Amino acid sequence: MNTNNNAYIIIYSAILVVIVAFLLAFVYQALKPMQDANVALDQKKQILNSLNLRNLDGAEAEAMYGRVVKSEEEIDGSTYYLCETKAGNKKYVFPLKGMGLWGGISGYVAVDDDLNTIFGVYFNHESETAGLGSEIKDSQAWQEKFIGKKIYSESGELAVGVVKKVENAASEVDCITGATLTSNGVHDMLRNGLDGYISKLKEE
Repeated sequence: MNTNNNAYIIIYSAILVVIVAFLLAFVYQALKPMQDANVALDQKKQILNSLNLRNLDGAEAEAMYGRVVKSEEEIDGSTYYLCETKAGNKKYVFPLKGMGLWGGISGYVAVDDDLNTIFGVYFNHESETAGLGSEIKDSQAWQEKFIGKKIYSESGELAVGVVKKVENAASEVDCITGATLTSNGVHDMLRNGLDGYISKLKEE
């Protein structure tokens, strides 16, 4: 057989591509259950982070999630979580999505059963700048600034927000220096997302 023949090279390459594609598909299918389990565990950890239950390993997170998250509920197709702390206090955890500077941002916000006081938050991002916009995820100290903030003013106006200069300390948090657009994304995500969930819950 002439291995320098063009037909031989084309057939050999085609067979090789088919074999590699088959192997990749097999590996993908074999690993998919593990990937799905890791995604589900990461989501549980994010929800627990919003409840100020952080730095748990996989087994601890699974056990804690089972104890704390009492049910998953839906409003207009959006899932939120009813939780109960160790002290027996009821919390709502609302998932939020928005846009940062370079891509999507997301988060979980835990709210007291008064539907007005933030108990804790956890934010995530797809591609924000390291050391700047990524601080919404990486800085626990910044996330802790949201604890205790009021979502609505005493007159019932939407008040929670991320701003350059805090004028209402009861509801506002300073934006991240050098990451104004990402901070604005968190601001919009909080106001649009939280008000949407809470307004509908109050109507029920």
